[in-house]
Amino acid sequence: MKIDILTLFPNLFNGFLSESIIKRAIEAGKVQINLIDFRKYTKLNNNQVDDTAFGGGAGMVIMCDPIVSALEDIKTKDSHVILLDPKGKLYNQKKAQVLKEYKHLILICGHYEGIDERIKHFVDEVIGIGDYILTGGEVPAMVIADSVIRLLPGVIAGDSLESESFNNNLLDYPVYTKPREYRGLEVPEVLLSGDHKKIAEFRYNEALRLTKENRPDLLEKSNE
Repeated sequence: MKIDILTLFPNLFNGFLSESIIKRAIEAGKVQINLIDFRKYTKLNNNQVDDTAFGGGAGMVIMCDPIVSALEDIKTKDSHVILLDPKGKLYNQKKAQVLKEYKHLILICGHYEGIDERIKHFVDEVIGIGDYILTGGEVPAMVIADSVIRLLPGVIAGDSLESESFNNNLLDYPVYTKPREYRGLEVPEVLLSGDHKKIAEFRYNEALRLTKENRPDLLEKSNE
C-alpha cells in the first residue's frame, strides 16, 4: 500500500514514522508513506496557501488550488482521496477494514479555520475521527494510517487481530500477565485453569460486560 499525506507540517510525523510497528512495516515494504507539503504547490508569493474568509469571521481559510494542484500531480487510477474534517463521517474499525483494500490512499490534513468548502468536489470522502476539534488534520491522519497499516497482511500476527475491540461490535476482553498476585490484586482463577472452554466463556462474558458498561451504543448494532 502507498499512503500520501498532504500537510503543511510534515515534521509532525517524524516520531510516527520512525518508531515501533509503523517503522517496521515501512522497512518490510508493507507500506510506503510520503509526506507532501502542499505549500510547495501554491502559485502565490511568499508561499501563501490561505486567505481570509468570504463573509468575515475569525482565522484564515486554506485555498483549494494548492491542494488540487498536488492531487493532480500524485493521483492515479488507484487513488482514494480522503479529506480529514470533523464535519465528516465518523471513523471506526469497520471503515479501517474497508480502507486497507485500497492500493493508494491520499489523506488531506486541514489546518487553521479549515479548507475552502469547494475542496470536497475533488475528494472521494470526508472523515472525522471524533466529536471534538483538533488544531489540524495531522493527528487524524496518523490515526487512520496506523489503524489501516496494522491490518495489512504480515504487519501484525493474524491471531492478534482476531480478538480485538470492535470485532462483532464488542470491546476486547481484559488481559493479565505475571505475577499472579500484585498488591493484593489476583488474576481471575479461571485463566489459570487450563480449561479453554471456560476461558473462552469468561472472556466473552467480560467483553460483553465491558461493552455494556462503557459502550452500550455498540450493543445496539450487534446481535449480542
